[in-house]
Amino acid sequence: MTGHAWTLLIILAAAIAALILLINSRLRFHPFAALMTVSVGVALAAGEPVEKIADSLESGAGGILGNVGVTLAFGTMLGRLLSLSGATDRIARMIVDRAGTRSLPWYMTAAAFVIGIPTFFEIGLIVLLPLIFSVARRLQAEHDVKGSPYIYLATPAIAALATLHGMVAPHPGPLVAVEGLHANLGLTIGIGLICAIPTVIVAGPVYGRWIAPRLDVRPDPELIARFAGNEPAADNDATGTTGATGATGSGHGAGAPARRNTVRTGWALAAVLVPVALMLLRTLAELVCGEAGQVRHVLTFTGEPVPAMLAGFLFALFALGYRSGAGADEIRSSLTDSLKAVASILLIIAGGGAFNQVLEDSGIGKAVESAASGMHINVLLLGWLLALLLSFSTGSATVGIVAATGILAPVAGSGSSLHTALLVVAIGAGSIGLNYVNHAGFWLVKESFGMTLGQATKSHTAIQTIVSACGLLMALLISIWA
Repeated sequence: MTGHAWTLLIILAAAIAALILLINSRLRFHPFAALMTVSVGVALAAGEPVEKIADSLESGAGGILGNVGVTLAFGTMLGRLLSLSGATDRIARMIVDRAGTRSLPWYMTAAAFVIGIPTFFEIGLIVLLPLIFSVARRLQAEHDVKGSPYIYLATPAIAALATLHGMVAPHPGPLVAVEGLHANLGLTIGIGLICAIPTVIVAGPVYGRWIAPRLDVRPDPELIARFAGNEPAADNDATGTTGATGATGSGHGAGAPARRNTVRTGWALAAVLVPVALMLLRTLAELVCGEAGQVRHVLTFTGEPVPAMLAGFLFALFALGYRSGAGADEIRSSLTDSLKAVASILLIIAGGGAFNQVLEDSGIGKAVESAASGMHINVLLLGWLLALLLSFSTGSATVGIVAATGILAPVAGSGSSLHTALLVVAIGAGSIGLNYVNHAGFWLVKESFGMTLGQATKSHTAIQTIVSACGLLMALLISIWA
């Protein structure tokens, strides 16, 4: 470590502090503006030539949006089509329809796991609220659960949605890390799913069974009526769309969702799994097929994030969207609205790409690599810790994951493909933990279930922190064979 390298590391530490200050101070900078401002400051302080700073910002932001941004847009529209057609609600009701009281949390976990593959945490929770409220209301009337039936069912849903959102591509956070660390996408998805399953079990049904009797949570009756209808009989709506349309804000009143054609469950499940399957098949082809095989060329192309998500979107558009009974204008309007909802996330990702490029072009990345090589700390633990602290301090899991990825990108290049995939999972797990009052998801859960601040801490914050810790533990265990 030279004196110049130490100077660059000090600049990096000051940049992180400045980023936290700009976002959390009275100035309340938008994370995108904060990332771009700090990026310029880092470039100047590190001595990057002034004439190259603009190129670093543009290439960093544009490069990551060219892949992650387009993929995120298609994923968002896919999720909206699933919701608009009632497919997500149909999947959820199919999974929990025949469940007994004791097995309901496990079925709710499965429903949230499937629905969480193509949707963001907040969107997935809103889609599941009608089901959670209607089933919990039934349990409450039958006195089948000790404590709050709403926590009993919400805990596994929150755990599954949070785990997938942070640890499994093609969600934006893991996808940013895959791109920044040059990880194998299919392998990362596979490793993420392996780590996610036990994580969801511990943070979901297991923790939910323990915490539900200890929290007396009762949502506002008017909110329950809005999502689940005024009468328990509405739970068995034959169309399978009760609450799904109203929950996503399509403009129909509560209790009177738009009438849709019935969507077959098989088509709904296929729409969810098409992009993930294509990405996994790409990895399988790279392992099994020859270098010059035609099958490998086809699967390599279709397994790239953009073509895979485009295929999933087009499949959902024709198999679900047009067949649901919704008009073409309504579908287009709904898709446009869905893109508006993720505009802020796209900008944050662009800012993160600019920040990461500046770290590389200014030489800070090499200084980090040099320092990490002399530190006796596991890189997975370091990535998890950086993402955890940045996410907690900035109130944005996306900021946490993109900044941690940029800092550790030079280190990742020296590891195996499996180790790099595990680093993506560890960083993603870190970005989930300590989700508290400066995170939007915390307030969504708190207000949706009518919780006090303490109840939201014991439920939502605790669930996501358990997910974070278990995700890291799984990554560390698998790394023994990396």
